[in-house]
Amino acid sequence: MSRKRETSKESEQLALLKPEEVAVEPAKQKRKTKQKAAPPPSSEAESVVAEPPKRKRKTKQEAEQKTEQLPLPESEEEVEPVKPKRKTRQKAAQVLLPESEAVLESTQRTRKTKQETEQLPPQESEAVVEPAKPKRKTRQKAAQVSPPESEAAVEPTKPKRKTKQKTALEDSQDSSFISNGSGLDEESDEGEDDTTIADGYILDFISGEKRLKETPKEQVRQRIALAICHEYGVAVGDMEGDFAVKVGKRRKKLDIAIFKQGTKHEAANITHVVVCRPEPKVGKKSVRVRDHEQASKDLKELEEVMGEIESCQHGMWTNGLECFYLTKKKVDEKLIFEPIADWAPIDVPIEQENSIPMVQLRYADAEMLRTAFRRCHNFIHGNEGLPKDAAFWQFLFLIFCKMHDERSPREERRFWAGPRDQFEEEGRKAIQARIKALFEEVKQIYKKLFRGTEEISLSERALAFVVSELGKFEFTRTEIDVKGAAYQELVGANLRGDRGQYFTPRGVTKLVARMLDPKEDETVFDPATGTGGFLVAALDHVFRKIKHKPTRTEEIESSEEFANYYAQFRHYVRTKVFGAEFDQFLVRTAQMNLAMASNEHGNLFNINSLEFPAGAMADVKDAVEKVKLGSIDVLMTNPPFGADIPITDPKILKQYDLAHIWVRQSDGSFRKTDKIQNSVAPEILFIERCVQWLKPGTGRMGIVLPDGILGNPGAEYIRWWILRETQVLASIDLPVEIFIVDANVNILTSLLFLRRKAPDEKKQAEKPYAIFMAVAEKVGFDRRGNKLYKRKPSGEEVLEPEELVFQSKVGNRLIVRKMQLNRPVLDDDLPVIGDKYDQFLQEQKQ
Repeated sequence: MSRKRETSKESEQLALLKPEEVAVEPAKQKRKTKQKAAPPPSSEAESVVAEPPKRKRKTKQEAEQKTEQLPLPESEEEVEPVKPKRKTRQKAAQVLLPESEAVLESTQRTRKTKQETEQLPPQESEAVVEPAKPKRKTRQKAAQVSPPESEAAVEPTKPKRKTKQKTALEDSQDSSFISNGSGLDEESDEGEDDTTIADGYILDFISGEKRLKETPKEQVRQRIALAICHEYGVAVGDMEGDFAVKVGKRRKKLDIAIFKQGTKHEAANITHVVVCRPEPKVGKKSVRVRDHEQASKDLKELEEVMGEIESCQHGMWTNGLECFYLTKKKVDEKLIFEPIADWAPIDVPIEQENSIPMVQLRYADAEMLRTAFRRCHNFIHGNEGLPKDAAFWQFLFLIFCKMHDERSPREERRFWAGPRDQFEEEGRKAIQARIKALFEEVKQIYKKLFRGTEEISLSERALAFVVSELGKFEFTRTEIDVKGAAYQELVGANLRGDRGQYFTPRGVTKLVARMLDPKEDETVFDPATGTGGFLVAALDHVFRKIKHKPTRTEEIESSEEFANYYAQFRHYVRTKVFGAEFDQFLVRTAQMNLAMASNEHGNLFNINSLEFPAGAMADVKDAVEKVKLGSIDVLMTNPPFGADIPITDPKILKQYDLAHIWVRQSDGSFRKTDKIQNSVAPEILFIERCVQWLKPGTGRMGIVLPDGILGNPGAEYIRWWILRETQVLASIDLPVEIFIVDANVNILTSLLFLRRKAPDEKKQAEKPYAIFMAVAEKVGFDRRGNKLYKRKPSGEEVLEPEELVFQSKVGNRLIVRKMQLNRPVLDDDLPVIGDKYDQFLQEQKQ
């Protein structure tokens, strides 16, 4: 949650908050030793802070008498009590004159370590509450228990009641697609609460009410059920989980049964079945993907079910990573099960899928697109015998082909495969001929990225597999955020380890784009582009502005309307979006990221941003024309930083004020000397270069920096220079987890937002102004990358209503279904900080 960072030295100079807000929060003190406990937040909590009670099994009578406080989480290590979390709020700070001690030093703070636990405030009420059912607890789960956001006393738990899950399914164009409601709107069991879910359970997507044990297999089933609704146009009311049927002499529960649209849920109406298995525990490592023959033993179960149910024509077997599809037919009274690449959308005969005009492109589901990307890369790497990086570039070539092909009229497209082409020699040869011709066109269009000697070296079998996997998606109309997430996962796993490169987490890039709020007529630039994460976040932000509505909406644009605003968006990308990157391999990778987001080239330059406008790299001349110093409206970047990669070239160092040695004056200001340092950390030079790139007076920037820049005494001259040259808009502390998962870098960082001052501003006497400051303590995942959800003090995950909107094509119609569903909420402070910043800006305007 957001809170202001300050040192005791500067606390008197900070703007005062409202009296009622200040009264709630106890004074902050730094923890100096591990043995010294933090001050207790209230007298009621004194006993809890001084001596945390040991966990033991309690009788019902004891539980009823112990409702005024909750036990602290257990830990294997010795822990010390800590202060309760502060209320989320923004604070305004008065900026000092540059001649005085730099205000940025106030951003120092005491970081909580992972050995600290969080104290839960006691309940003031003496009401006796019926104890909850016992739940199996682990230390990991216990550590996730979060105290209430408010410091007010916790209210006693409300009695649980019967509830109904509100579910609405609508079809915007065909009422026949409205669900018959089967399996929905049933009363939940006595004692269920629709706002929480117990630890170790998952809310069933199909029924919207059932609490199911969160096993690895159940996680796969829930993802597949959501994807079936999203991608194939199946109404939730036409699906049922654990549907019992007779197979041979025994009863068997189908993981997912799909019934003919609008019919009664009985075996005679089943058209599709799904068999789910747990996902292999391979992490992010590549694993060999099997073909139908290699998976024949697993598919026997699916064939047995399909053979027993006469009406069932299609089946799917999946473990979350592998997906195998079967269709059946009778030949001489004998059932034949044939492999196919995928199901057709509901109500589209599979025979029609063999011709390009009838191939149905779908809007990709986030999880299914991520899985498809991983599956394609794993197939190339595991089945073709290619090294990991070579497999990645072959996959990237095909992504370029796919995006280029989507610019062509529908009847002229070549990146497609019929449902049986992958399994027939003639079909595989036809796919290979189309794709190789397509790639030759791609190399001509992207001459700056390709040398012209690159080839698609995949076998017919591997090429047909990848085209079958990707050809079914319509990337142009799939959400930018969905495509970016899938691409980030794949590229990060393949480039990070080899070249030390890593992504800026998407939560950070989205927050920076939201706070800088680039407009359609403003230029956006990242001088350390990497894989293009910040630029894609900016594209997503501006695209929503152009569209004038959220991505998921009730309104359905026609093809003509979509083409109109998408043309505006592509024009914006061509003329306003720029990036620079020193690594030529990352330039190609970032170019693909932009192409997936916008189907446009973008303007990416292979240059050294610190050497610019000098340098002999190929794109320097082009960059000087398009991104002159002092020409950028919005700049967002995560520059390389660290003492192990210092800048030592005198030709570069002499361009920068911050490369000189600075001397402190008697009045607290600093004076630049003529002597240049022998080496300077790159992040220091990037601060100055980014400011130089901004338009004077209006240009604004967001930059990721190590905390030492904002807190170390030796960096005080840097903070003084920042205050002299810019207006500080905001400063946000990031937790260490933010870069551990993607980069394995254990470093504390902050986001600094600045506006470049106009020349006359620097000459005027400085006036105090407000700065937004916040601390993000939670980002929705832990150090291992496991998702963390909001929880009540008792440990249950909090559920909040969310409206899901599914769009799918059926024939020539666009089917839209809406569904209201309670879902867990990620425990992520970054969106909350964005909300608070919006409030801060509104208050400043008033």
